[in-house]
Amino acid sequence: MNVLIAYASKHGATQGIAERIGSTLTAEGFPVTVRPVEEVDDVTHYDAVVLGSAAYALHWMHAATAFAKRHHRDLAERPVWLFASGPLGEDTVDKEGRDVRESSEPREFDKFADELNVRGDHVFFGKWDPESEPVGLMEKIMEHLPGNPRGSLPAGDFRDWDEVEAWAHGIAEELRAG
Repeated sequence: MNVLIAYASKHGATQGIAERIGSTLTAEGFPVTVRPVEEVDDVTHYDAVVLGSAAYALHWMHAATAFAKRHHRDLAERPVWLFASGPLGEDTVDKEGRDVRESSEPREFDKFADELNVRGDHVFFGKWDPESEPVGLMEKIMEHLPGNPRGSLPAGDFRDWDEVEAWAHGIAEELRAG
């Protein structure tokens, strides 16, 4: 069973998660291709797809959303899993007592759950390096705002590799079960 892992990543954290999912599924015996969404023209050569994106302000990156819309019919014919990376820091519960992953879930999860053959979704914590170059217009604008909101984000790598691998193992179990 050929598996595509397609991702949209701005600073590389989501790419790292996609690559770890790929290496875990490979270790489970599945042929895997890991590619940025911009490099995937056809999904019909794959039996299953894992699609992920960095999430900002409760939305996936445009490239991931465009990919899902462009390949809508083909994705609806095969099992699909969605993931996002985004929350930063070590707090797993927000000020209202909600799970940070749940409150950070991109709106695209609900949208595509109805349109595609989505078997599961997951939000992973991300990574932030305040020394990284700003990417995109919004980050460049933020850098010049009073108090530099970009510089006030929690710095560090908050990705939980055991969690990523456990989720990928779950995908492997579902693929084997058919």
